[in-house]
Amino acid sequence: MKVIKHIEKAKGNTLFSFEILPPKKGETLQTIFANIDPLMEFNPPFIDVTYHREEYEYKELPNGLIQKIVTRKRPGTVGICAALQHRYGVDAVPHLICGGFSKEETENILIDFNFLGIDNVLVLRGDAIKSEGAFHPNVQGHSYASELARQVVDMNQGKYLHEEYSQGATDFCIGVAGYPEKHFESPNLDTDLYYLKKKVNAGADYIVTQLFYNNQKYFDFVDRCRKAGITVPIIPGIKPVSVKKHITVLPNIFHIDIPQELVLELEKCKDNKSVYEVGIEWSIQQCRELIDYGVPVLHFYSMGRSENIKRIAKELF
Repeated sequence: MKVIKHIEKAKGNTLFSFEILPPKKGETLQTIFANIDPLMEFNPPFIDVTYHREEYEYKELPNGLIQKIVTRKRPGTVGICAALQHRYGVDAVPHLICGGFSKEETENILIDFNFLGIDNVLVLRGDAIKSEGAFHPNVQGHSYASELARQVVDMNQGKYLHEEYSQGATDFCIGVAGYPEKHFESPNLDTDLYYLKKKVNAGADYIVTQLFYNNQKYFDFVDRCRKAGITVPIIPGIKPVSVKKHITVLPNIFHIDIPQELVLELEKCKDNKSVYEVGIEWSIQQCRELIDYGVPVLHFYSMGRSENIKRIAKELF
């Protein structure tokens, strides 16, 4: 079932969902199941599965030359989605990224998703490769998520890259990313909103936000979106703080602010066990306020861990 259909079916009740990472190379599906199993009692209608593009490593050869090696450290998004739908009977939402893919490769993976009965995709530009610093698209691929969304919409209309036929039309529900505190590459909030609306106009059915810790940032973001004519559901992304280094790591990686009130509470903690508890309590209060606001879904970024999310969900659902 499509994400937007799950939201409609909920009739105003807030749903619970979460995102998982594919296991690192060499790990198995059991690693994923061990983190998902504890969360299934809260009846998530869908689970997101991230996609990680290739990375480059440089190896010095005996002759002194440097060889560039392409590696994938987290393979398996397509297979994981199929396994989740089979094991749990929930809808998997694979992430689909621009980086590292040609348009032909994108079409082929969408054909696979359609064949497996996957009804949803979250369309993203994707991050830059760590070794490059800035994002560089595949020369035969897409530069922006709005372009990628249009390719999905074309396939929903039976328009493939080199042929067109109604019998092969897909029917994907399309999600895109939104940034309450703006994407770090955008010069200002207005420009960021312009590009978000471009993604929605390209065919996005819903928006999932970057994580945030100040609900007012989300409320203001929704208000700006509505005034700009963006009417699709906007799902807030939640990630509990779990270790003290998150005070500096999260703002650096995700380009977000952590409220001073939360920072002061975390700095009082003498160990990560105390930080863990503060993070859970903050998320519970944050989520209660979001539920009162009427958010369609609380979407948790699990980062491969589920215990703190389970404790939060027990207080809310």
